[in-house]
This record gives sequence, C-alpha cells and structure tokens, in this order.
Amino acid sequence: MTRTKRTPAGEALTGFILDLFRANGLLLTAGDRLVASLGLTSARWQILGAIVDAERPEPVAWLARNLGANRQNVQRIVNDLERDGLVAFETNPHHRRAQLVVLTDRGRQVYDAAGRLQSPWVNGLADGLSVKEIETAHRVIGALRGRLEGSGEG
Repeated sequence: MTRTKRTPAGEALTGFILDLFRANGLLLTAGDRLVASLGLTSARWQILGAIVDAERPEPVAWLARNLGANRQNVQRIVNDLERDGLVAFETNPHHRRAQLVVLTDRGRQVYDAAGRLQSPWVNGLADGLSVKEIETAHRVIGALRGRLEGSGEG
C-alpha cells in the first residue's frame, strides 16, 4: 500500500498538533487545580466564560457550537452549574424547548473570582514569551480552527 508522504509543512504541522494535544491536557489539569477551591473545573469555567462572552443569553446548543463541543456534554455541565446555583434557565421566546442559559449573581461572583486567580497565573505562564510570538501562534491556531470549521471536521 502506497502511503502519501507529508509535505515539509504537513510534517511541521503534525508536530505542532501533537504538541497542542499535550498542551491542552496540561492546560486542563492546571485549570482544574487553579479553580478547584471555587468548586469549578476547567470545563465548568469554560462554559461560564462562554455564557459571559455571549452577546445575549443563548441555549445550550448554541453554547456548545460556540465552544466546538458536544451538546450533550455541555448540557450535562450546565445542569450541574444550575444545580449549584451558578446558572439559571430562562424561557426562550423563540423556542419553547430550548431554554436560555444565564449566569446568576453567584455565578458571576465565582467567574470573577476565577479571573482573579487566572491573571497572575497566566502572567507567569507568559513570562519570557514575546507578545509577537503569542500573536503569531494565535493566528496559526485561528487559521487551523477556521479550516476545520469550514470543512466540517471541527
């Protein structure tokens, strides 16, 4: 069986992708540790952030789409957040069954507390990296994400 060889760019991108997978796992573990005292995990924190970043309250399916995540997983975490009083469901005037997810006052307090923990942590992580290097990596990841979203692969 003939195997198509990777181009030099394909080879470099494969190494980059493998490093991204490793970094993602390490970031999730570090995030879990960082916000554990607040009763959060990286996944819960990420969903709170998606709710905060949304221009208006959104249903779970939209939050999942914006995160590039599985709707069922997001629904499970949102249900946990609701049980813990960090989010609430509101009636969606455009869709009877797809309730809107909103942050409660307690949810806002916990999210803001996570941000206060994140600032010194991320500043330390960025130490020694130039803004230009970070922006270049951000552009590369953004381009990859765009290509994956456009192909239906991500």
